[in-house]
Order: sequence, then C-alpha cells, then structure tokens
Amino acid sequence: MSEPAPVAALPLAAAPMAGLTHSAFRRVVSAFGGCDLLYTEMLAGAALLQETPDSPYLKQRPGDAPAIFQLLLRDERRIEAIVARLHPCHPAGLDLNCACPNNRIRQAGGGASLLEDPERLRAILCGLRQAWGGRLSVKLRLGPSPVPRWRENFQDRLRLIEDCGVDAISINPRFAEDRHARAARHDLLPWICALTRLPVTANGDILGPETIARNPANFAACAGLMLGRIAIVRPWTFAAWRAVRPLPAPRELALQTWQSLAAGILEDFPPEKALEKLKLFAVWFSRNYAFGHTFYTAVRNAPDWTTLHARAEAFFAANPEVVLQPSLVDY
Repeated sequence: MSEPAPVAALPLAAAPMAGLTHSAFRRVVSAFGGCDLLYTEMLAGAALLQETPDSPYLKQRPGDAPAIFQLLLRDERRIEAIVARLHPCHPAGLDLNCACPNNRIRQAGGGASLLEDPERLRAILCGLRQAWGGRLSVKLRLGPSPVPRWRENFQDRLRLIEDCGVDAISINPRFAEDRHARAARHDLLPWICALTRLPVTANGDILGPETIARNPANFAACAGLMLGRIAIVRPWTFAAWRAVRPLPAPRELALQTWQSLAAGILEDFPPEKALEKLKLFAVWFSRNYAFGHTFYTAVRNAPDWTTLHARAEAFFAANPEVVLQPSLVDY
C-alpha cells in the first residue's frame, strides 16, 4: 500500500451545493486555478430526464472543466435512463448525495435519509454501479443523530457502500440533525479512514490551510479535502491556498469575481432564472463585506436584472470594506 500524501499536497475539491455550483461558478473557479475536483450542484435524477441537451445543467461550456455530477435519488427506478442522459456530458464521475440534511429532501426520501434505509441505499448504488462504469462516489454524514450504536450503524453503511463497488467517499463529520449549526467533528476522521479501504475526502468547516495546520493529524489519513461555503463566498480560495498566481487586491478581487459570475450566470440561464441564481449567490458573496447585509438586501429586493445590476454597481462604487474572515453562519 502506498504512503498517504502529505496533508499540504492533498487534492482540493469544491463541494457540490444546490443551486450554487453550476457551470458559471465552476468556470470562475477554474479560471482562478488551484481546485482539483469540481462538482455540479445537487441534481434531481428524475428531473434530468426532462432536460434538453442545451439545458444549463447539461450543456458543456468552454472553461468548465469536467465535473462530477452529484445526483439526488430516492430509489433505483430509471437509473439506467438517468445515466444514459448524462453520458454525452462526459462526467468526471457520478456522486450519490447521502448527506443533504434539508428536511424537505429527507422527508421525500433523498439526501441523508438514504443512510436510514440500507436496502434502498443498496438498490440505488447497485443500479448506479451497473449503469455507470466510471468513478462512483458517495457523499455522506455520520447518520441521522447520535443515537446509541450510531458508530456500528455508520460502519455497516460503509461496508454496504464498499460492497456495491463505490470508488470513493466524502464525509461531512456531522449528523443530519446538526445541519450546519454544530462544528464538524474533524477528530473522527482518523477513525473513519481506518474503517474503510475507500479513499476518504474530508468536508465540513475546512476554510483554508490554517484549518489543517491547527491539527494535521486529524487529516493525515484522508485522500482529499473538500471546501464548501468558503468556496462560494470566495471562489479564489483554492488559488490562494495553492498560491498558483498573484491575486489582485481584495476589493478588486471581489469585484472582478462578482462581475465574472454574474456574466456567466446570465450567459447560461434565461433572465428570470439568472436573477434567482445570482440572488442565491449574493447570500454568501455578501459575507465578504463589512456591511454586506446592505448589499444583499438591495440585491434580494431587485425586481429585475437591470435593477440588480445597477444596485450592485452602486454598492461597489462606494469602495466597500472587505472583511478579513467572512461569516459562514446561516442567518
């Protein structure tokens, strides 16, 4: 068995985030550099069957590196058709979401709820493995809640995942009931890595090299690191981490990022959908600024794209202060 890579050299991934890690976002991250693995946003498998080849969720665009398509599935029905629809996109891999803690998603039978139903999980993974010969991964949490025997249950799910021919996992070491309110339990990562022969990518509260430096032993057995919210707030995070090239001053960097992302979204989506996507991005991007709430409020209430653009330009024209460390807490 080969020696694990030094923590500082571990591959960096941008976590899949619903409504956010679309092609426009991935193109911005790719232009900055430093990110080794990109994911689509979480995509409902059944809905993909209704998409046309020129759909913004499927169409390939210059500058959008091959991405892993993350799927939200509730059962094994139509898996073969879903995978066939994705083949022309040349995915870098497929990833099953078993981590989303959203109550609506879980109540519908998707996301983290799959860990509570091993037979349904097995049927889905076996269906995916039969239909898809490329890289297959699973994103998961520790389980629904820290009930008695949760460790044994978690270990059983890892064995099931291995038995179904999955190639890799990414783990957010939280329970579904934690959502994002509780800190990720990075101290559990060595134990998790020791439970499985699969490569493990660590996710949750990883903000940059300083996170790893605080306790490198927690990440020493991991095969990769996955950044979530910080990558949305600051898509240049990977480039800064890897020092791939000099970056502009903070204010200019943030402005350029917003402008590039907005242009990419408008290129990909019709105006009404583009407005929705950019408002969602603004929830997180506004965290870059000392008075970001004024920016987000102005953008959120914009009735159309022209008004949104004008309000954003007025905010940037005031030379707003960029904060050193943005807040990533849900409001």
